[in-house]
Amino acid sequence: MHRPKNEADGDDSVTSKNLHGGQLTVVSRVAHRVDRMLERRFPERRLFLRSDADMRFIRLSPTTQLVAWTGGALVTGWTIIASAILLMDNIGSGSIRDQAEREQALYEERINQLAAERNLRAQEAIAAQERFNIALGQISEMQSALLASEDRRKELETGIEVIQATLRRTMQEREEANEEVAALESKLNATEVTSTERGRIEDMSQTLDILALTLNDTASQRDAAILNAIRADDVVEQMALDHKLMEERNDRIFAQLEDAVSVSLEPLDKMFRAAGLPTDDIIDSIRRGYSGTGGGPLTPITFSTKGEPLDSDSVRANSILEQMDRMNLYRIAAEKLPFSLPLRTSFRYTSGFGPRWGRMHQGTDFAGAHGSPILATGDGVVTHAGWAGAYGRLVKIRHEFGIETRYAHMSEIHVQVGQRVSRGDRIGDMGNTGRSTGTHLHYEVRVNGSAVNPMTYIKAGRDVF
Repeated sequence: MHRPKNEADGDDSVTSKNLHGGQLTVVSRVAHRVDRMLERRFPERRLFLRSDADMRFIRLSPTTQLVAWTGGALVTGWTIIASAILLMDNIGSGSIRDQAEREQALYEERINQLAAERNLRAQEAIAAQERFNIALGQISEMQSALLASEDRRKELETGIEVIQATLRRTMQEREEANEEVAALESKLNATEVTSTERGRIEDMSQTLDILALTLNDTASQRDAAILNAIRADDVVEQMALDHKLMEERNDRIFAQLEDAVSVSLEPLDKMFRAAGLPTDDIIDSIRRGYSGTGGGPLTPITFSTKGEPLDSDSVRANSILEQMDRMNLYRIAAEKLPFSLPLRTSFRYTSGFGPRWGRMHQGTDFAGAHGSPILATGDGVVTHAGWAGAYGRLVKIRHEFGIETRYAHMSEIHVQVGQRVSRGDRIGDMGNTGRSTGTHLHYEVRVNGSAVNPMTYIKAGRDVF
């Protein structure tokens, strides 16, 4: 027999309720068992709520207390960890900022010391060059006086020889006259002489007197000439001694000049080589740019040799002048290249040159206060001053030798395209424009269009500027 449809449906409903009730009974048993296990730690509590009309209470089971306690513990732990992280970050940021300020102060002090030392060396070199020029003039005067004394001595020797020849001839004539007088006297004594012969004898006697006077004068002139020759020899010896002393003093001046030039030239040469720059090509380029018919501060001193080979002092002087000229060319080239820092206020390095987050970071980031002055790192011409996509407000400066610098994310720009700037000129203010996560300066150096590490140039110039 078949049951009616409604009866079958009723049986199915009863069965479903029984199954559902069985499941609830199992869950209740498990919950009750859990509550009994937790009662030792979390005994059941009742929270009474009283109003004007009645009083109610809320039963807090052990399970509810466990959930509440666990949630509170998690919230407390998270609060402690977050506070510790914030505290450590603040401490770390403060120490990094203090360290950056100390390094900045030491760096500026080092820059001032090096600038003072460089100025002192330059003044010493100028003073030494002036002493060298004065010494060269004194040497030239002493050489002229020495040559004049030598010519005078030769003239005196020639005069002495002429006087001695005249004296010998006069003495010979006197002896001949004496012999003739003696012969005439003997003839006079032997015979009677005529008036003519007597007059001849008187004439011969007067001639002898004149010859005697001439002989005395000649002897006096000879003695005076000999005395002048002796004095001339003394003057020549004294001048030779002075010339030797002058050479020794010049040698000391040369040594001081060579030391001063070497001390000044070595850091510059080291700076260019550390930056990987072709020093010889740069020096030749600067020399061609400053050469001309008018000469100038780079024109070396020339020495007149009158067709004769250069002496050792001239060769040494030319070598010093060549080094001084190279040092001057280095100084001019260094002003045109980005060897200095773009900031002089407090900052910290936040990201360097190289791969970052799977992409190439083509510059160095400096984080600082909003509005911090941004400075040109070398002489050049502004080729871009405006908005440039992800760079935000961007300034580009073209320097010599195919080098370009970029200054990105500025808040303000203080230069225009085509403007010529010098190292240390303020070109803008630090900001957070473009694709940027915070206030900072993104600084790039490019050589012939390819990005290079800016710190290579900054570190190379750190011991000079």
